[in-house]
Amino acid sequence: MAKIFNVTAVCLPDIHYMVDITERLCAIKEMVDRGDYFTINRARQYGKTTTMYALMDFLKAEYTVVYLDFQLLGEADYASESSFVRAFCKELLFVCEDMELPTDVKTRLRGMASNEEESVRMADMFVVFSNWCRQTAKPIVLMIDEVDSASNNQVFLDFLAQLRGNYIRRRIKPAFQSVILAGVYDIKNLKRKFVPEGQHMTNSPWNIAADYLVDMSFSPHDIAGMLKEYEKDYHTGMDVDAVAERIYEYTAGYPFLVSRICKLIDEQIAGSERFADRASAWTESGVTEAVGRILNEKNTLFESLQDKIDSYPELRQMLYSLLMNGKSISYNPDDAVVDIALMFGFVKVEDFKVVVANRIFETRLYNAFLTSRRLPFR
Repeated sequence: MAKIFNVTAVCLPDIHYMVDITERLCAIKEMVDRGDYFTINRARQYGKTTTMYALMDFLKAEYTVVYLDFQLLGEADYASESSFVRAFCKELLFVCEDMELPTDVKTRLRGMASNEEESVRMADMFVVFSNWCRQTAKPIVLMIDEVDSASNNQVFLDFLAQLRGNYIRRRIKPAFQSVILAGVYDIKNLKRKFVPEGQHMTNSPWNIAADYLVDMSFSPHDIAGMLKEYEKDYHTGMDVDAVAERIYEYTAGYPFLVSRICKLIDEQIAGSERFADRASAWTESGVTEAVGRILNEKNTLFESLQDKIDSYPELRQMLYSLLMNGKSISYNPDDAVVDIALMFGFVKVEDFKVVVANRIFETRLYNAFLTSRRLPFR
């Protein structure tokens, strides 16, 4: 079966054209080897889940890797501490069904996942985890995807606090080798999301996370590598480096936008009225055509961006000032609005100045502000 360009869910190397992320995986593994606790935080559709899946395979020779997805927990699972523990243990047993868990650990997890125990506590669950870590042949790495989808802040904060407590005392009590959380929000902004403004927390779970500095955007070299794989299959005669460079000019390496351009060229533009075949489509002109189509389509990424603008009026005001008024904004790490814009992927920092993340976002936002019937801010 021929490979395709993928813009939904997880990219899999056997069926999708993908950028080679081996160097990124090596950098993340160095953090795991050190025993770091960290968050892979990037904007929506930036390759977080694909990276997590690839990392599982990359680490399995040296570690027992446990991957959980908090999107699979429903609102009722966060209703109380006991309901969360039951749901967590049930999901853990499911993902570990092919692993050889110690008998006492499996028995205890089954008891907490069922209704056999009317009241189960978070602390009890972490005692079981410690026993598991004590008996395992390979160190355990806990990976939790979509960690910011939690619907009850107190239960979630209790869970993070337990993770923190067990991580801190891992030298005296067996614990996970490394904890990796993935989501749009980083540790600092998880605090902003779940803790009401002005509320102080003792034993804060926010102050142990290592900085995650791995660049997950695609360079022109990365894009060219993916296009070379495509070229091996179709022999279009494209100038790989020139096409890759043009894609990067429009996207600045935003993974979804890179893949979306490629998918449009492959599946819609090649064979169209203007571009009769793949050879004519895989050109700089074909890239420009794909960008034009993206700017005029509805897609999940743009819907997510619009939702953020509607939810954060101060973000809308800042972007309006940047684009429509030509305001120069110096980067200030303590500016909460800039921090939000960076977190959601709207902007980046260049030469200590805040700029829109890429040309596609810039044009889409400019058009939206220009045609909007609503005032951009009050």
